[in-house]
Amino acid sequence: MDFDRYAANYREVLNDSVSASGESGEYFANYKARYVARMLGGGFKGRILDYGCGIGMVTAELTKLLPRGHVQAFDQSASSIASVSPALRKKARFCSDLSELGIADVIIIANVLHHVPVPDRKSLIKQLSNRLSGTGCLVIFEHNPINPLTRAAVRDCPFDEDAVLLRSSEAINLCTGAGLHVVHRDYIVFFPRLLSWLRRIESALRWLPIGAQYAVVAQNG
Repeated sequence: MDFDRYAANYREVLNDSVSASGESGEYFANYKARYVARMLGGGFKGRILDYGCGIGMVTAELTKLLPRGHVQAFDQSASSIASVSPALRKKARFCSDLSELGIADVIIIANVLHHVPVPDRKSLIKQLSNRLSGTGCLVIFEHNPINPLTRAAVRDCPFDEDAVLLRSSEAINLCTGAGLHVVHRDYIVFFPRLLSWLRRIESALRWLPIGAQYAVVAQNG
């Protein structure tokens, strides 16, 4: 997918595609960042890489929730990187050149793998694992193809026209194949805004494979 052509209106297209949930793209970006922040602790001072950052929606939330962390964000879409606000650029380092990436303590790859051709996924996860520090961890967020509402949202989203969704078992296999040890597989995002009062129990449902998305956390070493 050529995301350069969506850089200017990415936020609007995303918001439209998730409108059935009653939420905006910012809600889902914040959800992922909060998941990472809970895992790391608010005082985390390490190096974070947001790989496939797009226009920086998750990156922005990470800088708010983990202000002591050192955040770098990468996307191969130069137009997406160019659209990042000057204010956010002061809080995180953005690039579209792989040679600028260093070692990270945490690498986040959020809703990226379903755009990667299936034969290339193994090598990408291996490349990312090679960028982890000795005890670093990789956090994969992906759409859950078991959830029918997720499949509908992906089907109707213009920049998901190339998407090949992957089950959490594939994400786990990719991590173990790269020599990483899987420590968490959580299903997330269960309730739309209409049922937001039920979101307080979502953490107790992370084992239930019907969440709209899932997270796989794998550690180096």
